[in-house]
Amino acid sequence: MNDRGEPVVRDVPSEHRFVAEVDGSFAELVYEVEPGRFVLVHTEVPDALGGRGIGGRLVRAAAARAAADHLTVVPWCPFARRWLADHPDVAATVTIDWDTPPPGHEGGDDG
Repeated sequence: MNDRGEPVVRDVPSEHRFVAEVDGSFAELVYEVEPGRFVLVHTEVPDALGGRGIGGRLVRAAAARAAADHLTVVPWCPFARRWLADHPDVAATVTIDWDTPPPGHEGGDDG
């Protein structure tokens, strides 16, 4: 927690994830780095931490990393995709590839 009582988000590049710890529980955003791309794969926030904006903090940190590294964000994670769409101020700080589907979702048919 920082001095304002907010969870600190850390990038753990060796594990390809951003993490935030609160009261012994961990929230994470898993990512992949590809040439020129920063793929947001999955966001997980335990129920005990829900409703505190932690998922948004994770996505905001990912966008900041992508911007700093001049990478295009590819939001495969449904939460991250929705969060970026709902926060155009953050989305405007990076290039976003809204069109590339996750593996297994080509053509848009979920089965």
